[in-house]
Amino acid sequence: MESPCCPPQECTPGALLATPLDGAEDTLAALAKALGNPVRIRILRLLVARNACICGEIVEEMPLSQSTISAHLKFLKDVGLVQGTIDGPRVCYCVNPAVLKQLKILVACL
Repeated sequence: MESPCCPPQECTPGALLATPLDGAEDTLAALAKALGNPVRIRILRLLVARNACICGEIVEEMPLSQSTISAHLKFLKDVGLVQGTIDGPRVCYCVNPAVLKQLKILVACL
């Protein structure tokens, strides 16, 4: 029986180190860098909680300027954690569930 605190056998560090680099380390490093800022973590949590968000609503939730929030959203969007659609003068942002799932798998396989 698998312990809830232990990853499945295929995700053990030894198994991963026995395989050649396949880009998983680069992907995890980029995603971790994006989450290396508490503001970006807070933005991601807001987006997960609301399932979608317009940039102005994010700004209302945080004591930062519109330009600062936009820069953090761009960083999150560049790594794929967040996706945005233009709706007239506004951009609606939401979490990219596929990339969030990939992040969870990569972290679980440390």
